[in-house]
Amino acid sequence: MSNRFFSFLRKLAATLICLSGASQIAALWQRDLTGAALMDALLGTVYLIIGIGLFGQSRFSLFMAIVIPLWAGGMLIYTQPQMDPIYALRITTDAIVILFSAIVLWQVRNNPSV
Repeated sequence: MSNRFFSFLRKLAATLICLSGASQIAALWQRDLTGAALMDALLGTVYLIIGIGLFGQSRFSLFMAIVIPLWAGGMLIYTQPQMDPIYALRITTDAIVILFSAIVLWQVRNNPSV
């Protein structure tokens, strides 16, 4: 596969994680201001920072785009026994970002010119 494909996957993962982070921050206007809402907004800020890093060339941002959404999705599944559709969408978006980032990280590891 060409380098353009992996560049496209990286940019798509960056766009998805930035949209997810922005929506988590924007949810503060729709929710009661509780500790859980503030933690979601903090996680949204981390997602935005990771997304900005994915638009660059760093391998570290690819690694973080795998680890942080995996941890966040696991915690969300663990703490929410009854899954709302919005949380299911968030977990699905996290899974797509993890998959795309893992593919690109694998390719970058095996072919550093990507």
